[in-house]
Amino acid sequence: MNTKSSILKKALYVIIPLAIIAIVVIKLKTNKEITQNKVYQYDKEQAINVQADTLQLENVNAEFIYSGTFEPNKETKISAEIQGKINDVLVDVGNIVSKGQTLIQLDNSLLKLQLQTIEVQIEGLEADVNRYSILAKADAIQGIQLEKAELGLKSAKVQKATLLEQINKTTIKAPFSGVVTAKLSEEGAFAAPGVPLLQITDITTLKFTVNVPEKDLSQFKLNQSYSLSADAYSAIPLIGKTTMIGSKANMGSSFPVQFSVNNTSDFRIKSGMFGKVHLKSESVEKGIIIPSSAIQGTENQPQVYLVKNGKARLQNITISKKFQNKAVVSNGLNESDVIVTNGLINLLDGANVIVK
Repeated sequence: MNTKSSILKKALYVIIPLAIIAIVVIKLKTNKEITQNKVYQYDKEQAINVQADTLQLENVNAEFIYSGTFEPNKETKISAEIQGKINDVLVDVGNIVSKGQTLIQLDNSLLKLQLQTIEVQIEGLEADVNRYSILAKADAIQGIQLEKAELGLKSAKVQKATLLEQINKTTIKAPFSGVVTAKLSEEGAFAAPGVPLLQITDITTLKFTVNVPEKDLSQFKLNQSYSLSADAYSAIPLIGKTTMIGSKANMGSSFPVQFSVNNTSDFRIKSGMFGKVHLKSESVEKGIIIPSSAIQGTENQPQVYLVKNGKARLQNITISKKFQNKAVVSNGLNESDVIVTNGLINLLDGANVIVK
């Protein structure tokens, strides 16, 4: 009896784990089937709706566009040359000012009092010089007294000129015509040499700088005029004259090219705005042009999908030029080829396609 019971226990020790394992396996298999039923199964044989174009030879008369930024012709922060209390700030941010226009007036009352004192001294010294001149001619005094009076008069006149220059500098004027773009102080504040009070920006003439790849640099010549536009006011035609062609490449292996541009009469183009220079190709040739949206693959190996016998076929291509949203293909495509231009998301090489 004990022997049978012992065998039964041993059998249960083996059977129970096996049963548990079997249940787990069945459960996992069932879960996998449920999951697979929930996941979308892509049917590779199902035809994909695409849009396509039949290629034709076109005139490759590209318009090359280079983006850049407008900058002010001149910009400076204005500070006082002498220290003093600010009595009046005559302009505000946004005001258009002319060269020589008074912007800030410093307190000069003490300097004017000093000037009056010097003028009184000069008046007295001039009288002394006149009197000593008469006496010296009559040998009534020694000539040295006249010389001292004349030197004193010269010194007083130098002091007067110095005071007049200092009084002049209490009136701060615009060094050039432009727009007030920053107001950095107010009436009652104390001005000191080197401390900025206002910022003036000249945008009557603007600088426009673009970065041009090495292969396109030869298209730009110094002192030549080119067509430009501001992104914010693309309908306004602008003309830029080349003032600088960089002689050293920047970090992106391109070269800066700078233009001088006359602003509109109402100064609509602002410093910091983005713009473009438009450059049309002088040569006219035939070639295959495709939309950039049709290009797949990588920058080093661009590809497109050809439609052949109802299937999509990946084709390697070589791109010679890019302009706007198009590309000129120099190798890999022929006239009358049909390429996919839309519906590329689920497209695979060899997939069945339906051209809409």
